[in-house]
Amino acid sequence: MKKIISGIFISILCLSQVGVCLAADSKLEAFKKAIRAKYDMKEQAFANNDPKPILEKFYAPTVMSVGPDGSTHRGTEGIRPVYENPDIIGGKVYIESYNTHVNGKAGWDWVNFYVYPADPAVSPFSFKMLFLWEKIKGEWMSQGEMYVMGKFDITDDMKH
Repeated sequence: MKKIISGIFISILCLSQVGVCLAADSKLEAFKKAIRAKYDMKEQAFANNDPKPILEKFYAPTVMSVGPDGSTHRGTEGIRPVYENPDIIGGKVYIESYNTHVNGKAGWDWVNFYVYPADPAVSPFSFKMLFLWEKIKGEWMSQGEMYVMGKFDITDDMKH
């Protein structure tokens, strides 16, 4: 009888762990889907030469952005000049997630951020970027980012 009860207990314990893993995978997939929608919106805003969606719907009001030279921009008003700069907005960008993590209402995403400037005389370039995310009133907003020139070497088996 003890063996049967022990067997049932171990089975329940194993199944509960599978459930935890499935729930974690489900939360990660939901997070990835939500931030992909944000990335799509940001890409479209660049293409439309419209910084408003980026400033109001991508970044939290308390955002902190740190560039490759160490320059720091804080808050919506701090990043506004960056996104209203005609040399920055108006080109094409593409954001490729590389390594994504979520835990509750916070997450991060390492990405390749590809830039194809509107000026054809300027060569395309890319950034290795880290986006920091927080779920605020049910919506994922970027609380911060850091970036350097370059590109992660991504293969499908390395993505997660």
